[in-house]
Amino acid sequence: MPEGSTVSDPSPTTEAGSVGLVATSDFTYGQPFTFKSGQELSGFTLRYETYGKLNESCDNAILICHALSGDHHCAGRHLAEDRKTGWWDNIIGPGKAIDTNRFFVICSNSLGGCSGSTGPSSINPATGRAYGITFPFVTIHDMVRSQKLLMDHLGVRALHAVVGGSMGGMQALLWAILYPAFVRRLLAMATTAREGAQAIAFNEVGRQAIMQDPAWNKGDYTLEGGPRGGLAIARMMAHITYLSDASMDRKFGRRKKAQAGNGDAYTFDMQFEVESYLRYQGESFINRFDANSYLYITRALDQFDLGQAYGSLESAFKPVQAETLVVGFTSDWLFPPEQNRAIVLALLRDGKRASYAELATDLGHDSFLLESEELYALVRGFLERTHEPVVDFSI
Repeated sequence: MPEGSTVSDPSPTTEAGSVGLVATSDFTYGQPFTFKSGQELSGFTLRYETYGKLNESCDNAILICHALSGDHHCAGRHLAEDRKTGWWDNIIGPGKAIDTNRFFVICSNSLGGCSGSTGPSSINPATGRAYGITFPFVTIHDMVRSQKLLMDHLGVRALHAVVGGSMGGMQALLWAILYPAFVRRLLAMATTAREGAQAIAFNEVGRQAIMQDPAWNKGDYTLEGGPRGGLAIARMMAHITYLSDASMDRKFGRRKKAQAGNGDAYTFDMQFEVESYLRYQGESFINRFDANSYLYITRALDQFDLGQAYGSLESAFKPVQAETLVVGFTSDWLFPPEQNRAIVLALLRDGKRASYAELATDLGHDSFLLESEELYALVRGFLERTHEPVVDFSI
């Protein structure tokens, strides 16, 4: 079993199921790493999980790239008593759309993160204190380069596919550009080739909520402290952009908390169920995420603009060899369908093998994370087909 392979159910089945109990591993790169900004670290660590087995030709690997608030734990459970599974457990596992009976699936916490990978909350060996905002500025480019070093470490000779949604989709696009001969398939969902003004604006409001919290202290705070209130507000605001008006209305409407009663309450106490939900999202987030990592990663999202970086989208995609599928969702107003279509149009203008699928859903940006038989069928068909598809791009 390759280094980093997980402990899982001893007898995999062809029926849909769980990868079982999984373990995390750490890859430590002990050489200097220069960021796109020109700043440097003497080395870094990426925390990751794997599911399934690498085949003899070392080319059945699928890399999963997570979104802003995600991490390396995308399937299975760490402990038998864990109620919550990995964030994409509905799509990864034996017999599932990303079938671990066939593929060696890898997911790492991004460089700059706070779930075991080196980031602002890591200890700077030169000072014995957390890096804080002295940490090098991180870009999507840096995240992908560090992941390639992990692939080399694991002995992966080629990626059957790179798969990701939102920020993960940005990484997947850049993988196919930077390492074209290494990536055979590219599957990007609910993503964009450049962040627009509205998305940048939402990120800035979240950053200001953190930085205006006195406990941020210019990025210098203890792991037990920090701008918890500001980070919670940033998460609450961002979470709204991941949903849709229709899904929020269906789930909460104007229903009030039981203690609020049916009449008007002339206080600022929590009254509506949607308020309770958002506060829960904020409170749970501050217990697992670092405020400085939030600043760094949202800035990495803002700076992502393939057209500007390469002169045009067509120029950016010139090196791509991977067969590509991009999936957009009709109710996604953070990275709307037209931004996803623009990626495929540019690939097609370059003569690449690319197709686009748009799923009608009212679940918003987070649609790619939720249960959808239609999405599962798309993913399975794209990853498992052996014939060359006929591109049908009628939009």
